[in-house]
Amino acid sequence: MKGGDVVSVYSDIKGKCKKGAKEFDGTKIFLGNGISERSRKEIFSRLPELKGIGVRMTDPVYLSPSFDSVLPSYLFLQNLPSAVVSHVLDPQPGEKILDLCAAPGGKTTHIAALMRDQGEVIALDKISNKVEKIKQNALLLGLNSIRAFCFDGTKALKLDTVKDTDGEPPFLPESFDRILLDAPCSGMGQRPNMACTWTLKEVTSYQPLQRKLFTVAAELLKPGGVLVYSTCTVTLAENEEQVAWALKTFPHLQLQRQDPQVGGEGMLGAGLSSEQRKRLQRFDPCVVPSQDSDTGSLGDARIEDMIWLANKDCIGFFIAKFVKCKST
Repeated sequence: MKGGDVVSVYSDIKGKCKKGAKEFDGTKIFLGNGISERSRKEIFSRLPELKGIGVRMTDPVYLSPSFDSVLPSYLFLQNLPSAVVSHVLDPQPGEKILDLCAAPGGKTTHIAALMRDQGEVIALDKISNKVEKIKQNALLLGLNSIRAFCFDGTKALKLDTVKDTDGEPPFLPESFDRILLDAPCSGMGQRPNMACTWTLKEVTSYQPLQRKLFTVAAELLKPGGVLVYSTCTVTLAENEEQVAWALKTFPHLQLQRQDPQVGGEGMLGAGLSSEQRKRLQRFDPCVVPSQDSDTGSLGDARIEDMIWLANKDCIGFFIAKFVKCKST
């Protein structure tokens, strides 16, 4: 293969193809055709400085146009549920908001935009290069209300009330009007995902961390404040079970209805009532039955059909909304 050759691109589903192999009969999925930007020798030269595009796709199977670098100071590409989350949080101008696990900053910048950049949005993440990405996105979108810190969210609650941190983490209890906890999770709702290498131990390791973060968030929230918990996974343990645990552990928190309500209701199996499950949003494409739909007639579609389509064509996601009824 030389630069400029027309090539076909496949995904090696089970990760069995050896680097540089000239033939492969294992499990694979066709992704489309393209034009090689590099020769075979260059691609497999192992040069550390070799970066960039290896194959420029000309006939991909998935025909969604790329929005990379399209009006970057005006547009930020998000999955549907990720955009819904910020609307469910419903931040208001002048409020103090905490995004507890904020990187790369899509929801953070959306929150600031919904507040018309009036107020204060605190964004935390414990990985420094991800925090820099939040700052870059805020700068690119011209948002001045965002303050991003490299800080472990599980330690964001300030227990010593003597020393003032001048608005930096950790924070005093009941400091925020609204808090978004878009928690670290197993990410099993992300798609397209051609292969899965997670172990059961990895998948089940997130629940304790999520509970630590939730406990901090509940303490940092003002009375009357809103706490939104979300994940991009589909497991019962990280979603409905966490809601049931939160309602039992924090009696001052009440589960609220959400607006907009686009996703389906919560799953059975965590001990939640039917009414409680209806107050959750679960985006779970894998449970939606196949159905013939004419996308050309969406202009005349019923709202129920639009919701069905939206729920089907997005990543797996979960949202729960709480209000803190009294001070702790």
